[in-house]
Amino acid sequence: MLLLSGWLPYAAVLGGFVPERFTGLVIPSELGTAVPAWLTPLSATLIHGGVGHLALNLAMLVFCGLLVERAIGARGMILLYVAGAYAAALAQWLIGQGGPMIGASGAISAVVAAYALFYGNNRARRLGPVPGSLVHVAWLATAWIGIQLLVGVAGVGGSASIAVGAHIGGFLAGLALARPLLLWRHREA
Repeated sequence: MLLLSGWLPYAAVLGGFVPERFTGLVIPSELGTAVPAWLTPLSATLIHGGVGHLALNLAMLVFCGLLVERAIGARGMILLYVAGAYAAALAQWLIGQGGPMIGASGAISAVVAAYALFYGNNRARRLGPVPGSLVHVAWLATAWIGIQLLVGVAGVGGSASIAVGAHIGGFLAGLALARPLLLWRHREA
């Protein structure tokens, strides 16, 4: 709808995550007040740059999300998604990649991380004092960060259009939260 109306650039600024809102470099009234700054990591997940962007995010959310929700429950899934959105925004802010960040890719990266932990083939062996499960997490993080950095360097979709930091931040949040959310679900049962 936003694409057809021509309102996407306005929606991206008003509802997307704009790091400058938190650094004081931009006066909030200049950006409008459609969404409070602290909510923009979530509102940004509802705005997408195109049909392909939305379709890819939905496909990943459905494919990975159904199984992750089965493991951690609906409340755990909501917590994972929201934490992934905020971790994505924080990572994007930390690397200083400017412009409005839109899309659910960072939050969905948290879901993908949980999926990889729960359903990936854990063949990692103990590395000295480090248990195999932590080696597995380290390999997953290294692989995801490597892929995201390669995508950023290759400029797929235009290097400025891909929020590499957000993908990495969301994925790391998913790795950190997957097992605690699983334990929380089983303690509630």
